[in-house]
Amino acid sequence: MRVLVTRRWPEAVERALGERFEVVLNDTDKPLSQSELVAAMGEFDVMAPTVSDRIDAEVIAGGNRVKLIANYGVGFDHIDLVAAKAAGIAVSNTPGVLTDATADLALTLILMAARRAGEGERELRSGNWSGWRPTHLIGSALKGKVLGVVGFGRIGQATAERAHYGFGMKIAYYARRESEAAKALDAEFCPNLDDLLARSDFVSLHVPGGGDTANLIDAKALATMKPGSYLINTARGGVVDHDALADALKSGHLAGAGLDVYPQEPQVPEALLDLENVVLLPHLGSANAETREAMGMRALANIEAFAAGTDLPDRIA
Repeated sequence: MRVLVTRRWPEAVERALGERFEVVLNDTDKPLSQSELVAAMGEFDVMAPTVSDRIDAEVIAGGNRVKLIANYGVGFDHIDLVAAKAAGIAVSNTPGVLTDATADLALTLILMAARRAGEGERELRSGNWSGWRPTHLIGSALKGKVLGVVGFGRIGQATAERAHYGFGMKIAYYARRESEAAKALDAEFCPNLDDLLARSDFVSLHVPGGGDTANLIDAKALATMKPGSYLINTARGGVVDHDALADALKSGHLAGAGLDVYPQEPQVPEALLDLENVVLLPHLGSANAETREAMGMRALANIEAFAAGTDLPDRIA
């Protein structure tokens, strides 16, 4: 069985794959072109893409050999599930294993934005730091502040736990239904997004990408946010209207923001690049050695199940 791995994976996972299947690796570790992805559909039994690959209807129509798309990652809005289903292609992802890493990064962004750490490092490295003074780069405390969590799945819950138990933050959350897990955090359920936005000092986004959440945080939502609050996004770039976000940051309506994801990666919205009060990271949510290897092993488990003709442990379509 032939498997295409579209980007380099941790060495241990690539070795395990190679021991079981005929594997073709992308030695350049650069994104494959759409034409290369189209051609691969007729040359491989399994395609193992990442978020940097757009597996759209045109790609899926490129051939009829691929019967499993084993995504390396939990998000799958870059894959056309409708087209895959119509072509008889199963799709799997890697849930659960990146929860802690992504929650850790959400807290990193909260801390960096609140304490203006990015601004401070840039000032120091540029040689412009003139020394300690009482009014220099005053930020925000976390203790007693309200963290509004938008989407209360695994990562949203893990972020809330870290913020509440580690930093003494109060938790509110917006979700489709109340969560039993929220009770231990004394978290307030907000069935209306505007209510959550209006009362939160920090808003952290943890919803899936796709049409249902596209521009969920638009100009209207940003205007609803509490003056002087902060927006954090480790979910998907398309959830936020970045031009509207830039306006809210420039005007001072928002004190700051921390972003790890963008709509057209690796491009970063130009409106944000020159703003001091936004922390911009290059999609590092799952980027620790343990998590990236676990993601690969989870993808491998789905490929092995496919080869054995058994149920995929993480089938999404």
